[in-house]
Amino acid sequence: MNLARAIHFDESDQRVFHSPARTGEWCISGGFEFSNWSEADLTGKAKQAFSNGWLGAETFGRVSFVAVTQIEPAEHDALVLGLAQHFVDLYGAPSVEAARGVAAEEIAHMAELCDEHAPNTLLTVSRELTEAGVKESFRVIEAQEAELTMLAVHGSLDE
Repeated sequence: MNLARAIHFDESDQRVFHSPARTGEWCISGGFEFSNWSEADLTGKAKQAFSNGWLGAETFGRVSFVAVTQIEPAEHDALVLGLAQHFVDLYGAPSVEAARGVAAEEIAHMAELCDEHAPNTLLTVSRELTEAGVKESFRVIEAQEAELTMLAVHGSLDE
């Protein structure tokens, strides 16, 4: 099974999100966080998180880019448990057991997004508020294979 990990190309996420995700942590869409939002909530760093932030499923910070990679079954199980606990702690779910199914669905949704892509494929998310609620769109940036000639230095060291 594939899932996605937070990836940073520069320091920008440190400046644009209230709480940036940690590089390498497992991520999910996290659109559920915005289910009760209105236009009035879309200001500053909160707007940035809404507009294009993946949710780190360990720190619950946000990140702009994720990279597809394989997840081991034990990591998956721990992720479901951690997300279920987050639903108890932050959203008032009655118990971890009651929240486990929803947590598993969130992670399954992310796995479905990732499973059709090769490792190291980058994904971005964009959101907008509509009359029906939050609409998410995803962009895929395929991993590029470099040709040897792009990396090799040709010529002689005697020159």
